[in-house]
Amino acid sequence: MSLVGFTAVATVTLLLCVMTGPDRDDLDEFYTGYGSLSPMRNGLAIAGDYISAASVLGTGGVIALFGHDGVVLALSTALSLMLLMFLLAEPLRNAGRFTMGDALARRMPGRAARITACAVTIAALLPLMLVQLAGTGQLLAFVLGFSGAALQTGCIIGLGMLMIGYAAIGGMKGTALIQILKIVMLLGSGLVVAALILHRFDWNPGALFDAAADRSGAGPAFLNSGLQFAGGPHPDADMISSQLTVVLGGACLPHVTMRMYTASSARQVRRSMSWAVSGVALFVLVVTVIGFGAAALVGRSVIAGIDPQGNTAYLLGSQAAFGARVSTAETFLFTTVTTAVFLTLLASVGGMILACANSLAHDVFATRVREMSPRREMTLARVSALAVGVPAIVLATLVQHRSLQPLVTLSFCLGASAIAPALVYGLFWRRYTRAGLLCTLIGGSLAVLLLMPGTNLVSGSPVSAFPEADFNWFPFTTTGLVSIPLGFACGWLGTMLSGRRKAQEQRRHYEAVEGWILAGAVRRGD
Repeated sequence: MSLVGFTAVATVTLLLCVMTGPDRDDLDEFYTGYGSLSPMRNGLAIAGDYISAASVLGTGGVIALFGHDGVVLALSTALSLMLLMFLLAEPLRNAGRFTMGDALARRMPGRAARITACAVTIAALLPLMLVQLAGTGQLLAFVLGFSGAALQTGCIIGLGMLMIGYAAIGGMKGTALIQILKIVMLLGSGLVVAALILHRFDWNPGALFDAAADRSGAGPAFLNSGLQFAGGPHPDADMISSQLTVVLGGACLPHVTMRMYTASSARQVRRSMSWAVSGVALFVLVVTVIGFGAAALVGRSVIAGIDPQGNTAYLLGSQAAFGARVSTAETFLFTTVTTAVFLTLLASVGGMILACANSLAHDVFATRVREMSPRREMTLARVSALAVGVPAIVLATLVQHRSLQPLVTLSFCLGASAIAPALVYGLFWRRYTRAGLLCTLIGGSLAVLLLMPGTNLVSGSPVSAFPEADFNWFPFTTTGLVSIPLGFACGWLGTMLSGRRKAQEQRRHYEAVEGWILAGAVRRGD
């Protein structure tokens, strides 16, 4: 039934992309869907882009393995989207048109800013794409019961090409419809599974938490802070670093911020974000119940034995909610759960490929020609989807048998250390200069790339990407505690070194567009 469900979903979603795909010469429809989605649908699409497969499987696994720390991680994801809603959503929508490069170039025109923004966009999203493409093969192997490496590689290649098709054919509107379908299926099936788990414990969350702690092997520590980072030399600082990275980096990733440009007005973006935050908050409740349910019904040791990262906990918890004797209806429900996770993988990678392709076509290629025709730019965007997707597929086949947690962390660290400072400075600091922007993006990215290989996720532990090696010199799980301040400091230093004359020019230029950025006084593109 799972194979039938996967095939049906792939067929229907590809048909949706073909039916809703833009005309060959309509850039606004391809990049933004004309802002034609209602606030509810746009909000669900934002939530769908935000809740990736890494969020579903990874957060569920952390909750099942580490209890309290996993719940804090889930809450941090919701807090990150709320931060985007209250601080950046409206200015982003007002300043940008199609890409993050547009929003930054509103104040600092020039190819250097756009090309750097494109490079950081690809660097931040490529690791997440690899994780989810590699996860596709692992998910199908787990659900369908095969273990051959060749079959897993074949699944990655086939489904990767399907995801490229989503981005190239459907554009913004097509991928939005897939995200809406994904979030409805994910939350709908998750709510039913969560209700079944609570029913097993007489609707008493306290009994569920106690049972999870009993079967965790950690006792009361499972319900207290610090279990996830207990083995490190600085557990408290490591926890702060991880949560700071998630809160600042999660919602600033380009495939999420690009959805701000699909809202037709500031009022629309506010209402869309309200729906998105509500959907993510509901997801946090669902994944918390299912994660604790997996720990209580399956056992922490069994979950860790199947996957040390706990990525199968969401599916194991859903399976265990039905009990020993499974009816036809329960089999159908579990098929819906697995299909929803499968669709989450497809939709997430499709959205990320679209964000990278849009940036590559619009910020790099289109700016080389003064008057590029819409049809040619559309063709470039579709070719860019192929140019981004094919290397991602090849790399995913190479890393599929390694621990993928460092790649997830790398994306969030780049979002928090390079993209978040650039957006905050670019949208709100009057003196911010082009040199400051380049220093922020390049300095923040370099700080992450230099520090990340030294973390305990890459080497030095049995669950690291290279367990046989030990070059762990940076005693934290994420780089955020050091790289985030460095990102902001690089932007400040670059601006200060630009000189007073450049700073005064930028102040005057910002004051000229301040009404556009902060209040939407003039509609973008006018």
